[in-house]
Amino acid sequence: MVEENNYRSAVVGGGHAADGGGGGRRRLQSSPSSSMSSGSIAIRHRIHHRRSFDCHRPSMMNTTMAQRSSSTDATTSNDDERDNGKPAEDGDEDDDNDDAVPREREDMEFQAETRQLLDIVTHSLYTDREVFLRELVSNASDALEKLRHSRAAGSGCHDDDDDYDGSNVGDGGSPLEIRIETDEASNTLTITDTGIGMTRTEMISNLGTIARSGSKAFVESMRVRGEAQRSGTDASGDVDPFGRGIIGKFGVGFYSGFMVADKVDVRSRSAIKRRKDDGNDDDDDRGAVLWESTGTGRYSLSTLDRNVRQDRGTSVVLHLKPDMAQYSDERTVEAILKKYSNFVGFPIYLNGNRVNTIEAIWLQDPKTVEESKHSDFYKYVSHMYDEPLSTLHFRMDAPLDIKALLYIPSFHQEKYGMGRMDPGVSLYSRKVLVEPKSPDILPEWCRFIKGVVDSEDLPLSISREKSQDSALVGKMRKALTRKIISHLSTMMRKDIEKYRDEFYKEYSFFLKEGVCQDFDSQQSLSKLLLFETSKGMAGELVSLDEYVSRCPPESKDIYYLCAPSRELALLSPYMEGFSKSKREVIFVYSAIDDFVMANLKTFEGRELVSADRSEVDLHPANDVDGDANKGKKDEKDDDTSSRKSLSTAEATEFCAWFQTTLSSKVSQCKTTKRLSSSPAVITDNESGALRRMMRMVETQEGGSSSSAMPLPKQTVEINPNHEIIVGMNSLKDTDPMLAKVLAEQILDNCLVAAGLLDDGRSMLPRLNDLMLCVVKSSVDMDKGIQEREEEVVINESGVQEDETIDGKDKNRRD
Repeated sequence: MVEENNYRSAVVGGGHAADGGGGGRRRLQSSPSSSMSSGSIAIRHRIHHRRSFDCHRPSMMNTTMAQRSSSTDATTSNDDERDNGKPAEDGDEDDDNDDAVPREREDMEFQAETRQLLDIVTHSLYTDREVFLRELVSNASDALEKLRHSRAAGSGCHDDDDDYDGSNVGDGGSPLEIRIETDEASNTLTITDTGIGMTRTEMISNLGTIARSGSKAFVESMRVRGEAQRSGTDASGDVDPFGRGIIGKFGVGFYSGFMVADKVDVRSRSAIKRRKDDGNDDDDDRGAVLWESTGTGRYSLSTLDRNVRQDRGTSVVLHLKPDMAQYSDERTVEAILKKYSNFVGFPIYLNGNRVNTIEAIWLQDPKTVEESKHSDFYKYVSHMYDEPLSTLHFRMDAPLDIKALLYIPSFHQEKYGMGRMDPGVSLYSRKVLVEPKSPDILPEWCRFIKGVVDSEDLPLSISREKSQDSALVGKMRKALTRKIISHLSTMMRKDIEKYRDEFYKEYSFFLKEGVCQDFDSQQSLSKLLLFETSKGMAGELVSLDEYVSRCPPESKDIYYLCAPSRELALLSPYMEGFSKSKREVIFVYSAIDDFVMANLKTFEGRELVSADRSEVDLHPANDVDGDANKGKKDEKDDDTSSRKSLSTAEATEFCAWFQTTLSSKVSQCKTTKRLSSSPAVITDNESGALRRMMRMVETQEGGSSSSAMPLPKQTVEINPNHEIIVGMNSLKDTDPMLAKVLAEQILDNCLVAAGLLDDGRSMLPRLNDLMLCVVKSSVDMDKGIQEREEEVVINESGVQEDETIDGKDKNRRD
C-alpha cells in the first residue's frame, strides 16, 4: 500500500505544459499484468470512500499505479507469465479485472541540448527554491482556465465520459479547483487540478520538450479562434481570444519541481472528447497517462487501464529530496501558497482546507468594493492592524494595462527607530506574485505605501521573478508616481485639515526626500510641501503656491531662512532687513528642509534664495517711490544723521583693517544697509544645517570632530551705524590689542548667528578676557570716579582753609 499512499491524491488536472524537453529514443516495455490487477483492487477501495473527505471537493483521481519493473529481466519474466496465460499473483484478488488491458511503458531520453537546459532550469534559473510551488500552482490554474475557455468555446469537453464502456463513470460536473496534499511519512507533495488534462501525445509534446509552452500554444489557438469569430467563419460561443487568465508563457515552470524532488510523477487525463471515429489511431489518447522522470535525462510514459475510473485533470507527485523534507510540512506549504498564490482565481485546498480565502479586490470595480474589504485587504498586505489613512484604487490602460490598489497607513515605522522600511508594494501578473516588495515599480520615497500592482502586459523574465523590459517598467513607475501625487494633491485641495494634520505631519519627510531624489517629480512634489512663514502664526503652514500668491508684483524671488526654531529665526540678524522691508520669509527648521530648498532651486519660475545671501532685494514691499514712503525715508535719514556713525571714508578704512586683522578667517569685509540692531553678519556662507549634518556623519564614520571640515574664509558685512563698530574704529588706533579681540568676537558672533560655529567652547577664553577687561575698566572707572570725588572734596576743603586763612590774615591785616 506504499504505492497507494504515494499516489492516493492523483487526479487528472491538466495542462501542466511544462511549459518543457524533446522526445528522443524510445523503448517499449510491457508491464506485468499482476501489477495492474493489484492497482485495480486499490482503486476500487478508494472509489468507495472518495466522497467522504470533503463535500465541497470533487473526487480525486482514484488510481493507484502498478508496481513498475526495475529491470529488463523482471519485465521479460512478467511478459512470459502473461504469454503463458498464468494469472499474476496479485491479480487473484480481482476476478472482475482478469481481462484488464495492461499498460505499456515507453522509455525515452531527452536530447543532449534538452538535458543541458534541464540542468540550467533545475540549478541556475531560480533564485529561491520555494517558487517551484508557485510555478506548479500556476500550471494547475492554467489547466483550469483552459478548460473554462474550452467549455465556453464549445470544444467538446466531457462531463460524463461515454468512452468507459457505458459505465457512466465520468466527471459528474467536478468543480474547477486545485488540491494540494502533503505526506511527511513518504516525503511527497502532490498538486492536483481538475482542469483540461493532457493526452499521451500532449504529454510528450509539453513535458518532453523544455521551453515549449502548452499554455502559450493554447492562447495562440484561442486568438486564431477569436479572429475566425470576428471574420464570421466560426460560430463558436463568445470566448476571450487572448486568454487573459492564462499565466504560463515560457514552458519551464514545470521543471522547477526538480529543484526539490529527485523524482516527479505526472498523471493526466484529457477532458476533451474524442470520438472513436475521429481518425485518431492512437487509442492511448483516450485514457489517462503516467509520465515519470528523475530529471537526469530520461523519462517514461505509461497508459493506464481505461476500464478503471479516472477523473479528468492532472496530478503532479513530487518525491522530495531528503534535504527538502520541509516542503512536505503543511505549515511550510501553506506559507508559500499564501505568499505567491493567494489570489489565484480558483479555489486551492491544502489537505482539505481552503487556503486562498482573500479576494483579489484590486481586479474589481473600485466603486463596488466595500470599506470592510479594503480594511481586511490592507491588513493582509501591510501586516499592520491600523486602518488605512487613505486608499487609492484605480485602473489604467497606458502605457500598460495596470490594476493597482494602494494604501497609505496611518503611521510609519521609521520614526520609531526601526530602520529604513522596505518597499511596501508587490508586483503581480495575472494574480500571481512575481516580486514581493518590488523596488522597481515605485520610487524610493514611496516606500511607506502598501498595496499591489498587477499588470498582464508586463514582460517577465523566464523565472518570472523580474520584468525583463526596464524601459517599460520605467514608464509604469512614472505613471504610478503621477497617480500617487495626483491623489495627494486632491486630498490637499479638498481636505486640507486631513492632509496637514494627518498625512503631512506623518509623511512630510518622504515628500522632501522625493524632492531631493526624484527629479522627474520634483516640481509636482514641491507643491505638496508646507512651511511656516514670518507673517504667519506659529504652527500655521502654507504651501509654496500660497506664498507666491501673497508676494508683491515686484518680488521675483522666494526667500527662506534656516534656523533651529521660529523664535531664533525671528531674532536672527538676517531677518532685520526683511522685517524692515516687510518681506515674507519662509522658515525651515531642519537640515533636510535646507537641503530641499538647495535642490529645488526654483518654483514656478521664481528662484529660491536663502536670507543669508548678499544679493537680496530688500526694497520695501509697497511703493518705495510714493510720497508717504519718501517722507518716512527722510525721517530715517535724519535719525541716522543725528547718531554717531562712520563716514564713507572711515567705513572703508575700518573694513580694510578688519579684513587685514582677521586675514586667515575673512576673505572680504564690506558695509551693508540690511542691519539695524546687529553690528555685523556673514553672507554667502555654506548652510549651517547641512554642515552640522555632515559633521555628524563624519563623526559617526570615525572622523575627528575637531579637525574635520575646516571653515572657509567668510564674507563679513558690517553696520557702520552701530555703536560697537563706531567704538572699535576708535579703539583700533588707541588700543589695537583690545580692538583685535573685539573683531574676533564679532566674527564668532556672526558664525553663531549663521549656525556655523562648530564648537562654542573655542571662544570661552576670549569671552573671559573681554569680561575681565570690562570688569577692570569698570573698576578703573569707579576708582577714577572715586579719586575725582576725593579730589573734589579735598579741593573743596582746601578752598575753605585758604578762605579761612585768608580771612584770618585779612582780619589781622584789618
